[in-house]
Amino acid sequence: ECVEKVMKVSEPYKLANRAFHPDDTIVDVDGVKVGGENLALIAGPCSVESKEQVIEIAKAAKAAGANILRGGAFKPRTSPYAFQGMGSSGLDILVAAKEATGLPICSELMDVQYLDEFNEKVDLIQIGARNMQNFDLLKKVGAGTKKPILLKRGLSATFEEWIMSAEYIMANGNPNVILCERGIRTFETYTRNTLDLQAIPVVKKLTHLPIVIDPSHAGGKWWLVEPMAKASVAGGADGLMIEV
Repeated sequence: ECVEKVMKVSEPYKLANRAFHPDDTIVDVDGVKVGGENLALIAGPCSVESKEQVIEIAKAAKAAGANILRGGAFKPRTSPYAFQGMGSSGLDILVAAKEATGLPICSELMDVQYLDEFNEKVDLIQIGARNMQNFDLLKKVGAGTKKPILLKRGLSATFEEWIMSAEYIMANGNPNVILCERGIRTFETYTRNTLDLQAIPVVKKLTHLPIVIDPSHAGGKWWLVEPMAKASVAGGADGLMIEV
């Protein structure tokens, strides 16, 4: 008599499933709401290179309407010879930019050894596309922090694989997950990736989690960012992530 109702959910993801949670989840990123009727505008440099660079960009991004600052202190690169980021000193620069502008910080976590430092300094912890199925890392950010997690879609990940990665984080105790579509790998070579705008209505139908679109990494060309950003908002995205 203590059971109100029983639902059979055939999808393998349970916590992220809209069937269990019909209302949109709104994730709080240090006072900035992501989801529902709110539009997050995450902007900033691809990689942190100097204090002057980041603070100048942060001020300009805020003046243009951004409400979260992004910047890579640790950078996964295709080539081992490319700039790998400034590491912990880069996080300190982002903290200085937050002090100067008030913008919450989004930065990518690549290794669980830095989780305590990210807990202290970062407001929105990004898990990159290449780590989307790094299940040990997903478990650790699920169990080791309640900070919001921005989970980027893998280069060739299906919707179910992507949502299941979110499920790993949620099943280990952290419900604050934001999904990020950043383009998928297709046969097309003119653009860096192919931005999958269908991800917005599909994610909204299958899950209650917010979805942010990254048009910068998707197209890889500056002139694609504006039309794809507009298309994303028109399609119902909860936020944009713009490289500045």
